[in-house]
Amino acid sequence: MDTIRHHENSILHKEEHLTSSAFITDIVIGMSDGLTVPFALAAGLSGAVDSNALVVTAGIAEIVAGSIAMGLGGFLAGQTEVEHYDAEQKREYWEIENLRQREIDETKEIFAEMGLSPELQEKVTQEIAKDKNKWVEFMMKYELGLEKPDPNQARKSALTIGISYAFGGMVPLLPYFFTSTPFEGLIWSAVTTLICLFIFGYFKSKATGQHPWLGALKVTLIGAVAAAAAFGVAKLFE
Repeated sequence: MDTIRHHENSILHKEEHLTSSAFITDIVIGMSDGLTVPFALAAGLSGAVDSNALVVTAGIAEIVAGSIAMGLGGFLAGQTEVEHYDAEQKREYWEIENLRQREIDETKEIFAEMGLSPELQEKVTQEIAKDKNKWVEFMMKYELGLEKPDPNQARKSALTIGISYAFGGMVPLLPYFFTSTPFEGLIWSAVTTLICLFIFGYFKSKATGQHPWLGALKVTLIGAVAAAAAFGVAKLFE
């Protein structure tokens, strides 16, 4: 019983950790694209037009569209995770009802991999099999490797990604509000955005266990290359 309680506590702790991790991941997804895509768009327009108003108008339109598209993508991903878990859970209930002995054998195998003796495997398996719901929860976790998703996670992801994208997208666009020409706006936009990309890349890499300086340089380089390519293509076709 102590072993079961220990695993139940581990599950609860893991779910809390994953919720926090999902929130950070959504911010990273939204901010990284929000900083990069509108920056590249503004850079490209700066090489093709001579009005800051056009850059700002197109940039805001892209931020709105991008926020909605990214948020919708996050929502659908969250919904798919919930639907997948529900489908596997229904199948697991059916197997417990109709293939009980096979599920008992699989449960014993899981405990064997944990290092429990055959006698303890039998005892703990019989104990956990008394509660069908707990048994299914155990098999979902340790047989299929699935955590129960937050049913509200899809909505949370949509909002987090969409808002993060909008905040990130305004960084490269703001300088165009305060400069007189697109080229001048591009210079200040590049300085501001590349600094933000470097800081963002540093903390993102640090939070995900990667080398922070290399991660910061990589994120900054990606944004710079995207903007330079867009500006060059616009100038070429101009």
